[in-house]
Amino acid sequence: MEITEAQYQRIEHYLPRQRGNVSLTNLQVLNAILYVAEHGCKWRGLPKRFGRWHTIYTRMNRWSRSGVLDRVFTELQREQIVRVRIEAVSLDSTVVKVHPDGTGALKKAAPNQLENPVADGPPRFIWLPRMLEQP
Repeated sequence: MEITEAQYQRIEHYLPRQRGNVSLTNLQVLNAILYVAEHGCKWRGLPKRFGRWHTIYTRMNRWSRSGVLDRVFTELQREQIVRVRIEAVSLDSTVVKVHPDGTGALKKAAPNQLENPVADGPPRFIWLPRMLEQP
């Protein structure tokens, strides 16, 4: 999913004007952002043809904070150049809790064995008898 020079000219007024000595054009950065959105890869996974990933990420982050990226994607969809819907899904430790035994940590003590297993409550396992051979 890359946009052409002609498609870029229809939306370039939504992007900030480039000043100074820049290594990547806004079109190259926009195509790199669309590549990440389409493939869902990490920034470091960008192909070399797009340029340095950190430069692209920095510019995208700046555009995102200033609202430029929202305006550009809105215009891309309004002009029917690109149909994209970007969503973010995030999982962290407050959402998915792991039992301490599941973290791989060593147990501090052996399991507590009671002398009378009946006093411990219902059995914690199921016996499945099976026939080994018919008489």
